Order: sequence, then structure tokens, then C-alpha cells
Amino acid sequence: MTFRATPALDINASLIGVAGGRARLATPALVVELDVLKRNIALMAQNCRAAGIALRPHAKTHKCATLAKLQLEAGAVGVCCAKLGEAEALAAEGITNILITAPIVAAQALTRLAKLNAAIDGLIVVVDSPELVAKLSAAGAASGRPLMVLVDLDPGLHRTGIQPGEPAYALAAAVAGDPHLSYEGLQSYAGQIMHVGDAAERRAKAAAVTTLVATARDELTRRNLPPKIVSGGGTGTVDIDPAGGVFTELQAGSYVFMDREYNEVWTKAGERAPFETSLFVQTTVISAAMPQLATTDAGLKSFACDAGPPKLASGAGPSASYFFFGDEQGGVLCEKAEDRPNVGDVLACVVPHCDPTVNLHDALHVVEGDTLVAIWPIEGRGRGF
Repeated sequence: MTFRATPALDINASLIGVAGGRARLATPALVVELDVLKRNIALMAQNCRAAGIALRPHAKTHKCATLAKLQLEAGAVGVCCAKLGEAEALAAEGITNILITAPIVAAQALTRLAKLNAAIDGLIVVVDSPELVAKLSAAGAASGRPLMVLVDLDPGLHRTGIQPGEPAYALAAAVAGDPHLSYEGLQSYAGQIMHVGDAAERRAKAAAVTTLVATARDELTRRNLPPKIVSGGGTGTVDIDPAGGVFTELQAGSYVFMDREYNEVWTKAGERAPFETSLFVQTTVISAAMPQLATTDAGLKSFACDAGPPKLASGAGPSASYFFFGDEQGGVLCEKAEDRPNVGDVLACVVPHCDPTVNLHDALHVVEGDTLVAIWPIEGRGRGF
């Protein structure tokens, strides 16, 4: 008899609809609270409508077609993807109007890009170098219709983006003059200011970005190259960017989940985060031999660890803190012995950084109260190519 392992998406499937099923999940499990998630989606959509700005949420946060469809149903004009592979995975599930926010340059990727442009409506890519224009043009020609392009403008992050000024204007002209490309406007993402904890400093830095992008927009308009789209912004500046009057659409992504890093942007300053935490890693205590120490089944392989350890949300006393105990295990250290959880106890952790944490899991376990109501596959998980 040949043994067949249970598929990852099926391990917890028998608990769907079972009262108390949340506490019985095989762990580590990535859990999202549906009511909170929906409130975050609705609030962002409402805020954008009130500000007269479009919303194109960044799907690199969740990489999940079901969640993307909820955002689109709430009024989003499309989604962003960080990588071509993410865009392909979402497109396969019926998602269109996708902006890929990083340049695509490899030959095999450009071949795939042409196929994707032929397959879905509303695909947009970015360019930040003159050398890439010809390659994108060839992809557009191969797809049988013009490829929509935004000029990626560097707002000081220096990760991607052409420098503001004449180089950017010349690049826009080159895109606009190519028969296989459709010049759509500008992208400018200031990731360097998203986690600035001082509100006044974050506002001043965002204002400087607004001025930079407005200058480029106005000069391009003067040169008969007016941007139809000016895309940018993020969760850290959602309460700042719309008032600047420059961006036509916001790329915020983490607002659907929130994480320890983003929560601390506001809470460290004594403020309240504008969105609620909906995402958790659920873990189980597997050992508790020491009076003030417990070991869980969620270690480095369950959390992105670039931002430090997660924050305990439930399951242990107030003096407890979480740390990484190894690849497969986590640790809970308690100042007071009475705060230590016991073997079999279930803990919920606020993830330190949501985007890369999601990328470590196959599925979102969707809960309402103590009941598992659905399991959503994360189709874009691992599609970083």
C-alpha cells in the first residue's frame, strides 16, 4: 500500500463550519479574522472614495485571489503585484487590471509578459531605464496589442526608479513615441517613509515626495505628456497622500492585515493605528518543562524574521514575550511563572511583517469568532520570479 500525504490545503478542511474549530487547527496556521478583514477593506475603500482617489491595493501583501476579489468588489480599480509570477497566479484566477510595480528585464520573463498581456485586460508595467524600452516594445509587439507602461520615478528610496528631471522626461517621451507601448503616466513609491514613527516627520517627508512627483507631472504635462495615472503611496501614508492632490491612485497593501511593524508606526507615538489587526499565526505549546518558559511549534519557518519577533495577542499572560527558539520552534518567556502557558495551549501571534510571512504559508485559515469558515489558497505564494 502506498502512503499519500494529506495535501496542505486539506489538513484543516474537516474543521470548516465546526464550532470551536479555530482552536483545533493543525499549527502553525496562518489565520485571518474575516470580520476585521472586511472592515479594513471597507474603510480603505470608503476613505479613497471620500478623497476622490482610486485604490489599487498591492497584492504582494496577501497573494490571494479570493482576497483580491473582495478588494475589487469594494471598489478597487485593480491590484498591484510585485512580481510577474504573482501577476500570473492571480490572472489564472480571473484577476485583471494588474500593475506590476518592479521592472521586468529577463528574456524569459519578457516572453511570459507578452503572453500575459495578450491574455488579460488592463496589464500595466513600469520602466526606469531607456534600455528597457526596446525590450518592452518587443513584448508588446509579440502580444498583439500595446503594452501599458508607467515611468517609475525614484522618490529617494533608490531601489528602482529613474532620477527626476530630464532623464525621466526623456524616458516618458521614448515610451510615448513607441508604437507598441502605451504611455500611461508615473509611478513613485516612497517605501523609505512608510515606517517613520514620528507623525510630523512622516508628514514632512511625504510632502517632499508629493512636491517631487507634482513637479514631474506638471513638466510632463507642459511637454504634452500628461500622466493619466500617478500611482504610489502605501499604508504608512494613507492618511497623508490623498490630500497632496498628486496621486490618482493609492498602492497601499498591508492595511488589510496590519502587522507589528505597521501598528508600531502609530502606537509608539501614542496614537491609534488607522486599521485593525486581522492576521495572526496560530501556534501550539509543545513543551513547558521550565517554570517561566514554554516552547511552541512556530519558529523561524513560520514568521518572516526581518522585523524581529512577533507579538503575543492571546494565550499567555501579560508578562509573556515571544522569541525564536529555532527553525521549527518558538519560545514564550515569562517574567511571572503564572503567565506561562501550558502544553497544548493555543496562542495567537501578531506577525512582525505581514507580506513575507504570508509567503511562508500555503493558505489563509479564515475564521469568524471561534469557527473556521473557509480556507483560501495563497496562489501567489513563492511566485517570486
